Amino acid sequence: MSYAAVVVGSAFVPYLPLNPNPNGSLPSPNNTSNTGGVGCGGAEETHLSTMKPTVTVAASSGFKWRLVIAYDGTHYSGWQYQQSPPTIQCIVEKALTQATKLERKDLLLVGASRTDKGVHALGQVAHFVTPFNYDSLESIHAALNGLLPSDIRVREISPAMPEFHARFSAKRKIYHYKIYNDTIMDPFQHRYAHHSAYKLNAAVMREAASYFIGKHDFSAFVNASHNDRVRDPVKNIFRFDVIEMGALLQLEVEGSGFLYRQVRNMVALLLQIGKEAIPPDIVPMILASRDRKELAKYALSAPPHGLCLVTVNYNEEHLGLPSSCPKTSFGRHHTISKCKLPFY
Repeated sequence: MSYAAVVVGSAFVPYLPLNPNPNGSLPSPNNTSNTGGVGCGGAEETHLSTMKPTVTVAASSGFKWRLVIAYDGTHYSGWQYQQSPPTIQCIVEKALTQATKLERKDLLLVGASRTDKGVHALGQVAHFVTPFNYDSLESIHAALNGLLPSDIRVREISPAMPEFHARFSAKRKIYHYKIYNDTIMDPFQHRYAHHSAYKLNAAVMREAASYFIGKHDFSAFVNASHNDRVRDPVKNIFRFDVIEMGALLQLEVEGSGFLYRQVRNMVALLLQIGKEAIPPDIVPMILASRDRKELAKYALSAPPHGLCLVTVNYNEEHLGLPSSCPKTSFGRHHTISKCKLPFY
């Protein structure tokens, strides 16, 4: 079975601030007056005079569209919809309602991963539906990014097959967790990497990470969630790499899916092992216990800001483009027309 990634990343994927202000700060999601973005309440309306969808009436299922979204999660309470404090889904839906003139209930926006508060994304995938088709996706793409605050960006928008579902069609997900391992924290990394002043042994962390690979019951690594249904605790981890890049340690984990806070809990245990406080072979013992209290004896969850959703993979057939739909938009470059000077 072959898989295709909506976002194809290299081995080392940086996720630096998205369009930061000159002073290095990011705009607040509740204050969009300086960014042209939208919030979930009291947002400034943006007129989309250039947005003219084709007047085509779709079948009852409508037209489905796939988004690839990047965001800095610092100021947001995760992906899942809620108005206050605002979430990524809330902000994206607000922009979509303005761009499409549709109600939230009609858009049916769904994300591939419900990232937690403070977690970032380079390749979050979502889909929404409209009753009409578009001649071109470049205009709505530009409009959405014009409406969104600068710490959220739609990287790609494309037509989707009717059977595509951003969450349930996903086959693999890749997360990166960054650890800055030095005595003094790099101020340019503090939003996106966890600082460990303890000298970490990457070799024993790598050995411990290998125990996670394969199909296991991860009940010991899941936190209880009040807004989630009971999920299958058995997940398949395809790889778990510990990569050294100078003072930066990048933990890359790829799996069939992840339970609530599973990645952060695995990272937390690896941090304790890296400090040589506990041995690497404690991992299979905790896995076998299937008891969250057993993990709690050794580690708490790692902070959210070091975590980033990098890629979501789907079967090739789910990424096919339907007929009679516009091409995928990756954004457009601005150009300057040549000035024609008169002859004298």
